[in-house]
Formats: sequence, structure tokens, C-alpha cells
Amino acid sequence: MKISLKKCHFGFKELKALGHVVSRLSLGIDKNKFAAVLLKPMPQNKKEIQSFLGFAGYYRKHIKNFASIARPLYKLCDKDTVFEMTVDRVKAFESLREALTTAPLLLMPDFKLPFKLYIDASGDGLGAALHQVQIINDKPVEGPICFISRQIKPTEARYGASQMECLCLVWALEK
Repeated sequence: MKISLKKCHFGFKELKALGHVVSRLSLGIDKNKFAAVLLKPMPQNKKEIQSFLGFAGYYRKHIKNFASIARPLYKLCDKDTVFEMTVDRVKAFESLREALTTAPLLLMPDFKLPFKLYIDASGDGLGAALHQVQIINDKPVEGPICFISRQIKPTEARYGASQMECLCLVWALEK
């Protein structure tokens, strides 16, 4: 393997790479990537919905409860579903677009410090947030390291509240 010095960056506090802004302490979303998304009109067909979901899915670790928010749009992409932008689908599109533009910075994990895992299970999906308290500018700051979520499976929809929370905990720990 060879390294090209022309392509290397040294001494930067942060840099942009693959749609992210990377620094020593955090990982953020490159806001320049969103100009086109914010100006785009409502999707008019399944292909446009799939394209938007692909873009949004790339940043899903930045969005709390991504699977629950995007669920109506994913259902619209099903093979036998007729394309119709209902009120809940429009709301899901707008919510996802808003979540992308206001996504928090993710802290870089410090493996010497303890982690906090927050979980939530509902009839729509499972969600978890991994947080950590770090000292930033001489102040303790609790921030997210990542968010994960997924839709529930049809068999899991029959679980009780306690079983759903346990399922969510086991799933989050395995991830």
C-alpha cells in the first residue's frame, strides 16, 4: 500500500469526508449535502421515495427513532402498494427531512469511560441510544455516540410491554 502525501491532511481540527464532518471529539453531518434535499419537492413516485430513503438511511445513526419515523415511507416502497402520498407519509417525509437537518453531533467514544444505553420499544419499532458523559472544555457533557432503530417484526407485535422492552435491550446490546 502506498500513501500519497498530496491526498493527506495534517493539522486540521476537523475535515469533511464521505458526507461527514469529522473532528477529534465528534462526528457530524456535512450540511452542504442537504441543500439539494431541502429544495427538493415532495417525491412523486416510488423511485424518488427510495432515493430519499437511501440518502436518509446513510445518516440513520444520527437520527433518533429513524425506523419509526421512516416506516410509512418504507411501506410505500412495498411491491404491491399503490403510490399515494397520504397525510402520514407526508408527515414522515417532512419529519425525516427535519431530523436530517437538525441531527446532533455524535461524540467519539472514550472506552475508558462508562457508557449509558437508553432503550425504547413501541408498537412501531425498537430504538436505542448509546450515550457517554465526557469532559469537554472542563465541563461534563452527556452526548450521543450513536442511535439505532428498527421496525418490529409481525410476530414481535404480539409481545407485551415488558417483553418488548427486554427484546429491545437484548437487540441493542447485540448491536
